[in-house]
Amino acid sequence: MKALLKITTGAFLILYIMSVVTFSWAEDIAKIEAFKRRDRVLILAPHPDDETIGCAGVIQQAKKAGAKVKVVYLTNGDNNEFSFIVYEKRLTFKKGEFIHMGQVRRQEAVNAMKLLGLSEDKLIFLGYPDFGTLSIFRKYWQAKKPFRSMLTRVTSVPYKNDYSFGAPYIGESILNNLEKIILDYKPTKIFVSHPADVNSDHKALYLFLRIALHGLRHRILKPEVYPYLVHSVNWPNPRHYHPELPLNPPEDFNDSQIEWSKLDLSPDELKLKHEAVLSYKSQTEVSAFYLLSFARKNELFGDYPEIKLKRQISLKERNPAFFGFSKMFTGFREETGAFDVSSLDKNHGEVSYAAVDDRLVIRVAKDKELNRRFSLVIYIFGFNDMRSFASMPKIYIKTRHERFVVYDGKKKINPKNIRLNMSPEDLILSIPLEVLGNPDFMLASVAAYGGKPSLSDTGFRRIVIK
Repeated sequence: MKALLKITTGAFLILYIMSVVTFSWAEDIAKIEAFKRRDRVLILAPHPDDETIGCAGVIQQAKKAGAKVKVVYLTNGDNNEFSFIVYEKRLTFKKGEFIHMGQVRRQEAVNAMKLLGLSEDKLIFLGYPDFGTLSIFRKYWQAKKPFRSMLTRVTSVPYKNDYSFGAPYIGESILNNLEKIILDYKPTKIFVSHPADVNSDHKALYLFLRIALHGLRHRILKPEVYPYLVHSVNWPNPRHYHPELPLNPPEDFNDSQIEWSKLDLSPDELKLKHEAVLSYKSQTEVSAFYLLSFARKNELFGDYPEIKLKRQISLKERNPAFFGFSKMFTGFREETGAFDVSSLDKNHGEVSYAAVDDRLVIRVAKDKELNRRFSLVIYIFGFNDMRSFASMPKIYIKTRHERFVVYDGKKKINPKNIRLNMSPEDLILSIPLEVLGNPDFMLASVAAYGGKPSLSDTGFRRIVIK
């Protein structure tokens, strides 16, 4: 009994110390602006339950202020095989069973939102493939064959009651849906999944939203955008239900330049959020310890600031004595102000961007001992006002030491005029803007590896070239 008392006391002490430390951290985060009656709040959820995990407090407070609230679900969450087995207590590989799971999760969303004060007519289900929307964004535009879902094994939205029933699994379908919803609803505030979320559907929804908003920027008033984070390594911590603790940003994002804000929840709002999370029985039977860890004293939002690049002329052009690729970038290393810097994390350097001589230049700092084991994965998606986004290149580059491959969507392309230079301190990649479709606006992501798990990883950054 004494031993048990010691363990219990020790656990309580740890939680108390953690609550004191994290409380002071949370106090430094700015609060989002209070909702007003004139607000039109749009919540974009990659899967049923994300809107509750990230925004149950938002929904309640917006409703109390008299604001309009609408929720859009990108997928019906039909690709979670393990949850299906636990919830249904049987093993199956039939495609109809996974569509059934999507219908179950749809109804759970309806039930959860009813608890929070939203009727079913305020919910829009798009029904696109769970665990497939990032692949669609990267590879399925102007596609003769749509994306095929891994478990449901269908190529179009199969849910008869969903907004997009019958729509093929291609990028144009999702983008057109979002644009129409935004044009019709004209939101003042949009809450969406985070660009640094490790879940692929969460990344994809942020990307589709940013492309939609950029394309509509002359047709609607600019809404405020609040990304909410759900999936990040070893976060939130501790797991399980801790209503006494705040929800703080992951430590990995300490030096990430993300501008965080929060929404404080009252005890009654927190209690209702807890009940709404538990209404997702198909998910909580497997991962209640994780989902309930978001039912805390506040909800958290944040995004990277936009990077604005001014076109520059390289030292090679300014001084004819500088010739050759390596010489050109030696000059860049000396001119520390040449790049707009985006921190990755304090332990593993930084990634930075520049627009030089009609090229996008990406510099990634690295540890000196990393050489042959050092590699990058880079995504660049550009938007040009003179072209449809569907026709723009969707660039994926993978480097290994000083070699690299380049894909545009599914197609491997000749890396003509793309240059890579590695030194002990950094790796610099130079890509002609023509290869990127001469974009005015880009979404770019860089992940760096060194023979271990990811050393450094950025979420998608918004880059504007002036």
